[in-house]
Amino acid sequence: QVQLVESGGGLAQAGGSLRLSCAASGRPSVTYAMGWFRQAPGKEREFVATINWSADRIMYADSVKGRFTISRGNAKNTVYLQMNAVKPEDTAVYYCALRYGDTVPSSGSGINYWGKGTLVTVSS
Repeated sequence: QVQLVESGGGLAQAGGSLRLSCAASGRPSVTYAMGWFRQAPGKEREFVATINWSADRIMYADSVKGRFTISRGNAKNTVYLQMNAVKPEDTAVYYCALRYGDTVPSSGSGINYWGKGTLVTVSS
């Protein structure tokens, strides 16, 4: 059984930075893509960013493009989200996702595992 554990959430001021981490335990036996989604209070979960196994296929939501950077650790089982120039509208619970194969669809379909989420709060 694979488990995803997020860390790094917290409080930041607008314009500041945060770095989220997500570690996959249980050693999935095949290659997989990883991604980040978020859910703000009263809103549906939305796509943030995704990265494939070889880290040569990266996608971002328009709302975070140019501010957030997704990356994978050398061991491949960790994914990071560097959040710069954060805005109050980035406030949400951020969820890590893992999907076997080479992509994580922005729709979130076919996700094999979800993390429990980490709260990010951005104050104005």
